[in-house]
Amino acid sequence: MTWPDEAVADGTATTPAHPSRIALFETIRADRTGPVATRLLRLAHAGTPFVRREALDLLHSLARERPWPEAVNAAVARLSDPDEEVRRRAACLFGYRGQPGLVLEALGELADPVVRTILARALGPTAARLTGDDLASVRFLAHLETLRAAPPTRWSSLDAALLDDVREAAHHLEDIGHLWGQALYGLRREHDTYALVARLLADPATRDIGAGLAREACHDWRVAPVRLLPLLVEHRGERVTPALGVALTTASISEAAMRTHGALLAEVPFTPYPRARRIPSTTTAYDSASAAALLAAKPVGITRLAHACEIFEALLNAGPLTFRQAAQLYNLTFRRPGRSQAECAPLWLRHAGPSALPRLLALMTPHLADYAVGEYYLAGLARMGGHARLALPAVTALIDRRTRIPVNDSTRDAEMRLDESLLAAALSTRRAIHADAVATPPAPPSPR
Repeated sequence: MTWPDEAVADGTATTPAHPSRIALFETIRADRTGPVATRLLRLAHAGTPFVRREALDLLHSLARERPWPEAVNAAVARLSDPDEEVRRRAACLFGYRGQPGLVLEALGELADPVVRTILARALGPTAARLTGDDLASVRFLAHLETLRAAPPTRWSSLDAALLDDVREAAHHLEDIGHLWGQALYGLRREHDTYALVARLLADPATRDIGAGLAREACHDWRVAPVRLLPLLVEHRGERVTPALGVALTTASISEAAMRTHGALLAEVPFTPYPRARRIPSTTTAYDSASAAALLAAKPVGITRLAHACEIFEALLNAGPLTFRQAAQLYNLTFRRPGRSQAECAPLWLRHAGPSALPRLLALMTPHLADYAVGEYYLAGLARMGGHARLALPAVTALIDRRTRIPVNDSTRDAEMRLDESLLAAALSTRRAIHADAVATPPAPPSPR
């Protein structure tokens, strides 16, 4: 039984999708009392720090899937390991997978501030009991958990307690701005967040913490970059620290902030967030004959079609659709949500006339805030122009949000960029609907 030792020692067991990792996980999942599981538990006490770290990482991953008391016990035994990284991993495993009562008990007995901070953080709401702890980072986490559930009448005193500890707590909480911002966002304390950022930035000793909180605010609140970018520039000091530079990069994602305050950044050394690159549209020219030939080769039940706009516009420009072509357009419009539906909805309106409008808008408006396809639906409404004016409340609601649209991407900055793109598309759509409504007023009623 040497292969588990070799896989952990050479790092392949912690390499995603590596055969060694897959074999290790499958074997232990099948039998947590078998020889491979027993061997991995022993490796948490190996003589080499690297092996101990890797083994604890693997044990934590497996303990996430279902409780594994033996893995937790292995972590407890390494809380006083001579290697700090081993202690960190052991604290994470014990803190997140151990019994809260036992974690609290260990917190009272341990001295290592790094381990104690990790355990307090892992406790979540239970950490609220620790407001009297002698370690600033633990007290900060305790007050933060208390704040999350506190009524507004207690906010001021809890803010003061957090400010008292924040400088010292930052020694053991690297992402303190992120943690604080999360709590404030959960309470919808937007303007209090800006006030705290201003206070933290004004003090050189807490400036980097203020920059971290400012960055978190930009990720959470749409107006934050406009409000905070001038403060970040004003309090940059003699040099731009890495924390301030990252916050400025994040704030630069906001088009509104750059329009309003872009000139302030002219003399500030920082890395602007890369502008989104627009992929050139690959429009293909179709005449009615080539469009008809292409559709003839497609099934009637088609639900996706590249260049649908150009194909059906060529046919509609030449005259009415055939019964088969109309059926294809119907299926593209109504059968499956996504890009094809968004692009074909305006074409169905053109084919079927205004009577189809209520059904089309009911189909389109639920997808406007979808970060994957929302821009296509907004573009579809823009092409409908004044006909889509009944969708204006949904478009305006998207524009008027104070918080970012929840999206899922690789980084918080990238997620903010997606929200900014949706906001820009919604503004463009609203302008297009209003402009067409003015340019083409409704025709007067025909005389009877």
